[in-house]
Amino acid sequence: GILRDRHPRRAATAAPRMLSRAAISRSAVLSRWPSPSLMAARRHFCEAKEFGGRCPAGATPEGNFNTMALHAGQQPDPVSGSRVTPITMNTGFVFKDVEDASAKFALQAFGPIYTRIGNPTNDALEAKVAQLEGGMAALAVSSGHAAQFLAFSNIMSPGDNFVSTNKLYGGTVTQFTHTFKKLGWEARLCGHDDFEGIEALIDGNTKAIYCESIANPGGIITDLEKISEIAQRHGLPLIVDNTTASPYLIRPFEHGADVVVHSATKFLGGHGNALGGLIVEKGTFDWVAHAEKFPHIGTPCEAYHGLNFAEVFGKDGPVAEMFGTKGQTGMAFAIASRALGLRDIGACISPFNAFLINMGIETLPLRMEKHCENALAVATFLENHPKVDSITYAGLQSSKEYELAKKYCPKGAGSLFAFNVKGGYDAAVRVVNAVGMLSLVANLGDTRSLVAHPASMMHSQLSEEALAGAGVSPTQIRLSIGIENADDIIQDLDQALAKA
Repeated sequence: GILRDRHPRRAATAAPRMLSRAAISRSAVLSRWPSPSLMAARRHFCEAKEFGGRCPAGATPEGNFNTMALHAGQQPDPVSGSRVTPITMNTGFVFKDVEDASAKFALQAFGPIYTRIGNPTNDALEAKVAQLEGGMAALAVSSGHAAQFLAFSNIMSPGDNFVSTNKLYGGTVTQFTHTFKKLGWEARLCGHDDFEGIEALIDGNTKAIYCESIANPGGIITDLEKISEIAQRHGLPLIVDNTTASPYLIRPFEHGADVVVHSATKFLGGHGNALGGLIVEKGTFDWVAHAEKFPHIGTPCEAYHGLNFAEVFGKDGPVAEMFGTKGQTGMAFAIASRALGLRDIGACISPFNAFLINMGIETLPLRMEKHCENALAVATFLENHPKVDSITYAGLQSSKEYELAKKYCPKGAGSLFAFNVKGGYDAAVRVVNAVGMLSLVANLGDTRSLVAHPASMMHSQLSEEALAGAGVSPTQIRLSIGIENADDIIQDLDQALAKA
């Protein structure tokens, strides 16, 4: 089912249910056996044991991250025993009967209906990321931008606003300040460490606070706990983009976040070969208590004949009781994102992309270790280079973000950071154009090292004021450090800087 295996407590018992409910013709299976073996085959079919290869019971992201990156959210196919999650390239799914179809359409039963709103391959990815983040439920969508859009469509109406830090990916700033504006949604941007300013921007129409855990492009660390305290004082959900950190480095739910979004295209997938996005819900936010502020979730929904997502799917509802988490965690936000936003907007992820991203996550901890190791080596080199004016990498002891990096991401400060070249805009352009091994690509989180000139690329549509707020200058060069030999990355940058 769409969310059946989302929670680790349920994963161990999911396969027997899947096997018992599978639409398998027993006579068709038995007909493949020679007639003398018919009775033996019947006993084998009826007494079959579950396949092994499952995530250990009680595994947690804190203590078992590498194991969970491989095994969480999935198990061998209950019929074929396939170890790798199958790619279910299918549009509509067969119902057992009209009653089964009606129950699924009415959200009275979990199960795939149509790939626009759910697919078994996508479900495996959702379950894995939800568990790695320490959340209750997740939804996979077509891109990181789609994840942001759907997350806000859950809580925003014309005339509403949300407060966001201004250290953001350039495309996010554009989405927030232009596209959202057309819908009557106002984004109020403030400095990532101006906590009084963030709180001052909140009013009666504010619906959320938003930030990036490690901000793009400078790799700046956001003090999540301080922002969470502000959100909690005002009864607002904190939405955190955890793309640059990944759950291996930072798990925002442990620091007060309520919703996490990802561009899974980046570090989760890790190979620059598949677009995808994710929305993850922690499940502890009390949507019922704030029903008037969040009517899409907390009041009866006309599209589902009066169903109240918060009451049915929230932490105190019957679905949480079914999952054994009543009073603790629910999935009202994730279900509403799927049943309303994804259903109507249609920004669904391809099962093939979900498969590639899921496979990429299997090596996430290994890649992130090398990303961080290389990034620190490259940043140390650049910090001492005579043609470098400044550098923003939080993993350097000289960085003003160093203490925050030790607190929030002790395994490493990530591999995204920026530096400014002496000599002005033209010098920065010459450096970018001179790299040989590094790729000039509008992406990050690839196994390969990537370089970009934000003022000419991702942030080029921003005003001068917005550029300054985002920490972008004409001399800034952004790096996403890959997993090559660090010496090769340094050598390429050294020869490029010689041409500055």
